[in-house]
Amino acid sequence: MRILLAEDQAMVRGALTALLTLEGDYQVTEAADGTAALALLKQQPFDLLLSDIEMPGQTGIDLAQYVKQQKLATKVVIITTFGRAGYVKRAMDIGVSGFLLKDAPVEELVSAITQVMAGKRVIDSELLLNSLGEQDPLSDKERQALRLAADGQSTSEIASALFIAEGTARNYLSEAINKLNAANRIDAARIARQKGWL
Repeated sequence: MRILLAEDQAMVRGALTALLTLEGDYQVTEAADGTAALALLKQQPFDLLLSDIEMPGQTGIDLAQYVKQQKLATKVVIITTFGRAGYVKRAMDIGVSGFLLKDAPVEELVSAITQVMAGKRVIDSELLLNSLGEQDPLSDKERQALRLAADGQSTSEIASALFIAEGTARNYLSEAINKLNAANRIDAARIARQKGWL
């Protein structure tokens, strides 16, 4: 089975590759961040994408969205240290097949991979319970604008990155600030990130 492992922490990536290679008949290709993983997904077919959620470039959610949009046969399992409700909800909405915490035993991961490849969905019960909490109030455009603002981009830079007018970018940011009861765009991004909405 061909697995693409997207994980930006080198030690975790190496350990996971070693464990998976020992545990089963897995051919693991490593990607050091989301951008590298996306390039690999475009180049060759994989049976499974095993991805961290927070990485430079593309997030695990972005990668899952790409797999869905391109109608790839690749199954997606997200592994994370962050049990944030917003992440689980967004992953479920995209159709991710598995969502596990990184501190789960390797047997649990292997079992989850087997179940996912058999067409089942495997979501850590603690994460599932958390996801039943608050609803994400942000639209996709507001989320994109906030993410760019969090990276220190100005309103005009955000507008050009999203191919929209500067006034529209300003509106997206102010809507996000209002919805999150934040003091400013940086505060809004911080709140959204804590809740797993960014």
